[in-house]
Amino acid sequence: MALARDSKAAADGTNNISALDEQREPHRDSASTGAYDVEKAEQGGRKMSRLGGPTTIGVANSDSASAVSVGKQMEQEAENAIKYRTCSWQKTAALLFSEYICLAIMSFPYSYSVLGLVPGLLVTVAVAGLVLYTSLVVWEFCLRHPEIRDVCDLGQMLYYGWPWVWYATAVMFLLNNTFIEALHVLIGAKYLNTMTGGAVCTVGFSAIMAVISWICSLPRTFDTLSKLATLSVFFTVVSVVLAAVFSGIEEHPKGYNTGGPAGTLVGEPKVNAVAASGTTFVAGMNAFLNISYTFIGQITLPSFIAEMKEPKDFKKALLTVTVAEIIVFSAVGAIVYNYTGTQYITSPAFGSLGNELYQKVSFSFMIPTLIFLGVLYASVSARFIFFRIFEGTRHKGNHTVVGWASWAGILAITWIVAFVIAGVIPFFNDLLSLMSSLFDSFFGFIFWGTAYMRMRKADYGPGWVTKRGIRGLAGFSFNVVIILIGLYMLTAGTYVSVHPPPVASHTLTLGQASVQSILDNYHAGVVEGVFTCKSNAL
Repeated sequence: MALARDSKAAADGTNNISALDEQREPHRDSASTGAYDVEKAEQGGRKMSRLGGPTTIGVANSDSASAVSVGKQMEQEAENAIKYRTCSWQKTAALLFSEYICLAIMSFPYSYSVLGLVPGLLVTVAVAGLVLYTSLVVWEFCLRHPEIRDVCDLGQMLYYGWPWVWYATAVMFLLNNTFIEALHVLIGAKYLNTMTGGAVCTVGFSAIMAVISWICSLPRTFDTLSKLATLSVFFTVVSVVLAAVFSGIEEHPKGYNTGGPAGTLVGEPKVNAVAASGTTFVAGMNAFLNISYTFIGQITLPSFIAEMKEPKDFKKALLTVTVAEIIVFSAVGAIVYNYTGTQYITSPAFGSLGNELYQKVSFSFMIPTLIFLGVLYASVSARFIFFRIFEGTRHKGNHTVVGWASWAGILAITWIVAFVIAGVIPFFNDLLSLMSSLFDSFFGFIFWGTAYMRMRKADYGPGWVTKRGIRGLAGFSFNVVIILIGLYMLTAGTYVSVHPPPVASHTLTLGQASVQSILDNYHAGVVEGVFTCKSNAL
């Protein structure tokens, strides 16, 4: 099967992948039989074989090369009122920024307090590099298969077209996204409680957040959402910069020399260059996972690439965002930790600000992100369902009553489920932590190590590892390590969730524990009832 695309797009697109691997010689194997255009591939200096024809569940069942090309997709929707392949790389970068530049930045000071400042910064750079590499693998896979619309299509294609893989990936995909929506419903309620002093029942604030988020989710294309994403990123940067500045100019952090319930809140802020003596494996692993989960977001990348006018330009967006992530995460984490110290740090770090006005002002600028990030994941889930229902109909690409009513209804269902989850599960944060360990191991690492191997085998055939000499062996070994990292997160991450580290009572962590923590919290009587009115303010 050909990697169908216009001649210039094929040439430019394949050139841009050179960062992943060196040039390779053409090869045909059974996975790439069909109308493969050797001339187009060689124009780019590199062969990029498809792994096979489109799948039958997630993608239209067609072996026509033109049916799966970007150019053909744009032709097919040229007369539609709603066009999906309209995002430039700049707009895609805005979506990526809004996904990664978020509230989780304010948990980095806590992670640095556990790992030590130097190891914490090294882990930040290392994880960013790994996620950049695996994201480039996702991009290459999507270039080979432009008919892919989301990670569920990709998952089935990656694992030999097995239908059960599509369904399993879809379940993880929807659960992951819905729980992220629920998390932002809760955090939104936390913000409103903090600002108003608990003027309304927490359930009421959660409902308000869900309704506002549903309204903001209504735009049908990522092109439109990218405008909201830009605003979200701007206000988030203002928020974290203000928090860093306030932590430096205020006289003392919150709880300074009060002793606290455990008697640890004493003395001047202490900053550890390396992990303190006695730091347990569980505590260190928890801090490592906290950093890792902030970077892992590859689950949305196929959906973003599917709506780009020029998918070959995705690399520009990815590199821009990665550089910004490293700078912002490291700078904010190090500055806030430096002025707050190990004994006074909270997560999120807004809670460490001793001046209540500083706390409220800096936290207030975070509200667009508290709304938009949930909106982004709701939109990704809704289009997954909407496209399956209305693919090939006029309702997908035009302003019809049925189309808009269905779109709004699907979004409403996702937000209602998110609201219920946030209110019914009293140990929600613990459960979210466990689900992150289970899902991010696949969507962050295991899938993409496998994708690399499948693509190289499609290009070089059986024995591809040895055929390419040291390059083949190095590429294979590195991606085995990536898969092992995913398995390590799946096992050790789940262990950390089941056996959480002891956390000081002043630390407002967002989901560090799970099964054992749930049991401990029940025994301690700290688990609230369902749909509680108790304030969850900072």
